[in-house]
Parts: sequence; C-alpha cells; structure tokens
Amino acid sequence: MTTETETGLAVIALSQRAARRLRGGHPWIYSNEFAMTPALKALPVGTLVQAEEEGSGRRLGLYYFNPHTLIAARRLAGSHADLPLGPDFFVNRLRQAVALRDKLFDRPFYRLIHAEADDMPGLIIDRFGDTLVLQANTAGMDSLLPVIVEALETVLAPSRIILKNDSPSRTLEGLELEARVVKGAAEGRVTVEENGITYFCDPVGGQKTGWFYDHRDNRAFAARLAKGAKVADFYTYAGGFALACAAGGAASVYAVDRSESSLALATEAAAANGFADRFTTRRADVFAEMERLGRENETFDLVVADPPAFVKNKKSLKSGAQGYRKLARLAASLIRPGGVLVIASCSHHMTAEHFAAEVAQGLTDARRSGRILRSSGAGPDHPVHPALPESAYLKAQVIALD
Repeated sequence: MTTETETGLAVIALSQRAARRLRGGHPWIYSNEFAMTPALKALPVGTLVQAEEEGSGRRLGLYYFNPHTLIAARRLAGSHADLPLGPDFFVNRLRQAVALRDKLFDRPFYRLIHAEADDMPGLIIDRFGDTLVLQANTAGMDSLLPVIVEALETVLAPSRIILKNDSPSRTLEGLELEARVVKGAAEGRVTVEENGITYFCDPVGGQKTGWFYDHRDNRAFAARLAKGAKVADFYTYAGGFALACAAGGAASVYAVDRSESSLALATEAAAANGFADRFTTRRADVFAEMERLGRENETFDLVVADPPAFVKNKKSLKSGAQGYRKLARLAASLIRPGGVLVIASCSHHMTAEHFAAEVAQGLTDARRSGRILRSSGAGPDHPVHPALPESAYLKAQVIALD
C-alpha cells in the first residue's frame, strides 16, 4: 500500500514484523518487505519517503528510497524532522560528528562521517586538515550532495572539497562513477598526519578517498613490535604500516605494492620523516614477490599483509577465502622463528570467524604455530551502527610465530 502524507511524501506501509525491526533500530527497509506498486516504481531514485506501520499508521521515520535495489530505503531522520531537509539539518549532523572526533583526536585527520553509524547512510567523508574527500555510495546521498557541501562550508569552511564517487556500489545504485573537485585545487597530493608520522596521499587518483584511517590503531600496535626488526610490508599502498614500523625503530623496511604512484608517495614520505636510509620499495605482484623471496630463503622479523578486498561479493567468498589462506601461508614462510605476522581483511562478506579460520589453516599449511597477540577491527572514527554489526568490515590479527 502506498499513500501520501500531508507533506507530499510518499508513504511505504510495512507489516508489523518489519515495523518491529525498524523500531528496534535497524536503519534499512528491504524491497521484499512491502508491495512494490507502480507508484513506488515510478519514484525517482533517492526520493525521500515516509515509512509507516500498516494498519496503525504509526510513523517509523524518513527514508530515502531506491526502487531498484535490495536495500530499498535507508533511514535518514525521524518523522519529526522539519521538511525539507535543508543545510541546517546536515549542519547539526556534521557538528555532532566533529564533536565526537574532537574527543578522539587532537589533530583534524580522521574519518569524519562513516555512513549509517553517523546517521548519514551511504556517505563517507574523510578529513585531511582543510581538505575534505566525500564519497556518496547511494542515490539518496548523491542527490543530497549540494546541500551537504553547503553544510560543510558552514561547519568547517575547508579550502578543498573533493567528490571521490568511484565506488562499485554506485553502479548498483544506477549512478555514474566520477572523481572531481568542487572547491579548491584540481590536482595535488595532500598531507596526512597519523600517530606522529607525516604521510602523503592522492585523494583524486588514489584508492577510495586516498587514505585508510581505519588501520590507525593497528599500525600503532605493529610499530611497537618493530624496534630493531627487519620488516616487510606487502600491499603497502602509500606506506601506512611500513612507515609506522620505521618510526617504531625498524632496522629496515621493505615495502611492496603494484602501484608505482603509491610507492612514489611512500618514498616521498619516508624521506620527509627521515627514514629514507632504512626504507626500500619494490613494485611487484605480492603473491609472486612472496614466492620469489621464499625461493631465495629471505626472511623477516615482522611481516605485514594487508590486501585489498579478496571477497567483493558473496559469489567470490570461496575463492577469496582461499586467497587469505594462501596469503597467510606465504607470509608465515617468510618469518623467522619468534617473528610476528600482521594480517588483515577488509572484505565485508568475510566474517571475523571465517577469516581467523583461513589464517589458522594457512599457518598450518606453512607448518608454523604461534599465538594471537591481538584481534581487532577499525579505529573509533569508523564506528559501527548498533543494529548493523555486519558493518564491522575490518578484521586484523597480530600473531607471534614459533
């Protein structure tokens, strides 16, 4: 059933069962939970709608709607919100997010908005000082970008705003991929400050928003184990773990990645931090390089293996799991007795339990044993929505090997 409120918003009427789930805090409405009428199908993607419980008419909140996706509606506000949702609405959301991050960090380098967990579903904003990088992964958020940019001007007045709208999820939402600058310089790397280290990233041409703040705490932990160590960082990207280990006192760091431009940023940052004499890079496929090093009996005290997502969807779960097992096996074979493995997965569809099982099997295949020193996820600027525990996508283990 679809009606229309006095405000002109279309109404989605849900069963008592679906309504109960929403009242419990879940922020999504699935396409199989209501009748997809011709009127609903005709709504433009990203349209704001109101959800109600069928029969009682009890209002459940304001959602933006996409008739073409499994997650058909995502909660944006309670039914009491003033319409239209203008800059003031988003100014308040942004100020709440800034206030939280100000409690966590003393410098403005962090994830500012983490989608549903910050009550802005489908939106990512990373902050690099006075540069902001936005990623709108849903049609609803994409349609709201002009008003969100206006709100950002009010709250932070950044010198540079970049839209990095190139994630695969946008294709599922029927959106075009793009990367463009809406304010400030069109080109140029930005500086990242993390754990007392200066990094460089490319927010336009790099991966995702240009940097991965989610591993901040994991990099700090790895650095504590790196003093005097010979370190290898596979999938180093712009040198995240590699430079953290160098700052921690590593005797040498070997950073491997397939991206020449990323390695150039890592090399530049190594020089800027005074680590150039202990820092070496190699452009190579990681699996091939691990196998080469194994054939040459090369070993390290600490190995980091932080790959991109091996499991991009449920169909690739089996092959991706085999990839993590192989990665653990090859990495473990390069570690000296008493050394440490840091291994991670950012695959949303790979559960923590499944990841741990594949890593354990990889160690067994390498005929190595050890003990887990740390199991962790993303840092606190990547909060998890209480009703969406599956959104805790990052898994990391630190393992001391015998």
